[in-house]
Amino acid sequence: MFLVNYSSSSSEEEEEEEQEQKKRGLGEAGSRGPAEQGAVGGAEVKSQRLPVPESVMGMFREFEEEPDDSAKHDGRIRSFPHQRGNWATLVYLEYYPVEEFFELIDLLLTHLQTVRLPMVRLSEFHISLSQTVVLRYHWINIFVESLKEKLSFFDRFYCVSDKVKIYINEEKTRTFLGLEVSGGNNYLQEVVSEVDKCMKEFDLKTYHKKPSFHISVAWCLGDVTAELEKHNQELQAIVDRFENSSRVLQMFADQVRCKIGNKIFSFPMR
Repeated sequence: MFLVNYSSSSSEEEEEEEQEQKKRGLGEAGSRGPAEQGAVGGAEVKSQRLPVPESVMGMFREFEEEPDDSAKHDGRIRSFPHQRGNWATLVYLEYYPVEEFFELIDLLLTHLQTVRLPMVRLSEFHISLSQTVVLRYHWINIFVESLKEKLSFFDRFYCVSDKVKIYINEEKTRTFLGLEVSGGNNYLQEVVSEVDKCMKEFDLKTYHKKPSFHISVAWCLGDVTAELEKHNQELQAIVDRFENSSRVLQMFADQVRCKIGNKIFSFPMR
């Protein structure tokens, strides 16, 4: 928006202007010289940009994400570039590990170090129920309400993640050591079906047709799937021998979560 100011003029000023033009040899009165080009009605025009209200400047801060800097994230990069007004969105089940869970993961990573395949343990654990999609700011409230409505009828349930499996992201920039779900797949698929309905409403990408539900526990840069898969049986043997592994790797699903930017929404189950 621009504010336009028009200066006042009088007959005396016009006469003085005519005389000045004649002195400069710029033609008859009323003709425009170079300094007057763009003026309205022969008067000077000044433009001034109005300041943007603070309420508008701050409307995105609640979901603000920092620009990508791989140096701050151990070389990791975004799957898509950061843009103002676009918010990375993921639907998932959070897993809260017991102390023995970390002991088991450390055993797996120690074994990989002995075969020169070091990986970094993750600090947070979850089972994804959607792909990471890009949500526009003005869709957020409607999207959250749609999820809330669709997920309000689900009962709580248990699932177990105890099958070692190797994963890689679509860009093939990171490889993950995961624990695939062996019990509770049917419940998870039902939840995903409702999440997919919500995604379709906003023309967003739905989940994989044949999902492999899992908890990622560690990662490394690059594609090392072939090397890791050579040791898959050894890693599975460590899990199978671990005392009370079925209890350690059991998840009680009592709420679905949705992360949009840096904000998390929770949808409790019955």
